[in-house]
Amino acid sequence: MQSGAPLLELRGISKSFGGVTALSSVDFTLEAGEIHGLVGENGAGKSTLMKIIAGVHTSFEGEMRIAGQPARHRSARSARDAGIGMVHQELSVVPELSVAENVMLGVQPVNRLGLVDWPGMMRRARALLAELGIDVDPRVPIGSLPLGLQQLVEIARVLSSGARIVILDEPTSALSPPEVEVLFGLLRRVRDSGRSIVFISHFLEDVLAICDRVTCFRNGRLIETAPVAAIDKGWIITRMIGAGHEELEAGYTGEIRLDSRPGAPVVLACEAASGPGFREVSLEARAGEVLGIYGSMGAGQLDLARALFGRTALSGGRLSLDGRPLALRNTAAARRAGIAFVPESRRSMLFAQEPVYRNVSISILGRISRLWVKPAVEREIAQRQVESLGIRPPSVQRRLGTLSGGNQQKVALAKWLTHLPRVLVLSEPTRGMDVGAKEEVVRIVRGLREQGIAMLVVSTEPETVLSLADRILVMKRGEVCEEFAGGTVSKDRLLAAA
Repeated sequence: MQSGAPLLELRGISKSFGGVTALSSVDFTLEAGEIHGLVGENGAGKSTLMKIIAGVHTSFEGEMRIAGQPARHRSARSARDAGIGMVHQELSVVPELSVAENVMLGVQPVNRLGLVDWPGMMRRARALLAELGIDVDPRVPIGSLPLGLQQLVEIARVLSSGARIVILDEPTSALSPPEVEVLFGLLRRVRDSGRSIVFISHFLEDVLAICDRVTCFRNGRLIETAPVAAIDKGWIITRMIGAGHEELEAGYTGEIRLDSRPGAPVVLACEAASGPGFREVSLEARAGEVLGIYGSMGAGQLDLARALFGRTALSGGRLSLDGRPLALRNTAAARRAGIAFVPESRRSMLFAQEPVYRNVSISILGRISRLWVKPAVEREIAQRQVESLGIRPPSVQRRLGTLSGGNQQKVALAKWLTHLPRVLVLSEPTRGMDVGAKEEVVRIVRGLREQGIAMLVVSTEPETVLSLADRILVMKRGEVCEEFAGGTVSKDRLLAAA
């Protein structure tokens, strides 16, 4: 870390939305050549502060200085012009455009005629991706790539802009361990060049591994900042949420006892099932049991989850539900069979501009109205789910996009729980969530388990599987390579198996 005046300095920053305080008198500094970690529960204020820095929120109280000079951004563009770039948690790639077009979005090279220099753009994109360690054809549509690769491409785009201050919001949430190491190597090179990075993450191990300092937020206030060398995970969690986190923290650091139920009825079974990204997978999902399926990014577990909901077709093998053959030609067939699916990307199943109640009721409109939609009935049903799942704020009229990521995930669950399914497949159910929000998901899943639902939790995060599963399958290169049932299991053993 370099000495001297801070590259970025914020004094007395306060921000409210509709009378609700999001930030209260926050003082924050970012040094030149520093990676600064920001941690806190969903809604703690860290993302709001970063959006002020990045020019997304232009109305606020307090003072901002860049390299000692007063700064007040009129827009995100003016922030970019001032050398600030931000990668948001929800990706902003354009799926239909090529990888190269996404990398060079807004800064495409042009030739002497003022037209896009396509060969030049491909060469520049290929060189940048090679520097990041991404082996991908820059000509392919980015929407055809796995989520982890899409995330790396977006990070590459912001880093290529030459920004002095780079804000990364959950940059490792969709990355495999090898991809994380590639990213960390690049971030260290960026830091060593004198540029600065704000690293927002709920992966506390990642924060401790890559950051120089860490700042903890809680309830819109900056609680404490400390050098990484002087703290540990327990220090961070205590300042984020205080007492009462011991059970979940055990899932991150120690041995977890599995509670498999071999005598429970088999609800969903796969026999030698093969499809895009996986092959010869056999498994049984039992009533009142949570089956965890873990693997690194690209191991095939996310592809399997999509196939179990009819999003992709099996190329071989068989499925059965309650002992009867099951053919899933599409997602409608899966819904009729009683299978529900919450994908890893909330944006693919929710409508950010619509109120909460419409997002909850959309999956059951055929049940509650024959000729026309009845908003009063929709709101009543949604309100029950809001109260049951502890969605905050508890207003069904509120626009979904104004909720925190953790509460949006609860809405995604609520969509399927208005009419209980036979099988619930959860793909990355705690992606991008803080420790407190993850505890809420644990509570919800355990409550559904007690109602006899067969659940599959599919994740690239070992902590997620350990905190939720009663039995665990590990996938590697598209195949099931190990099963943990009964006894204890730890994060180290899962990582070793994968």
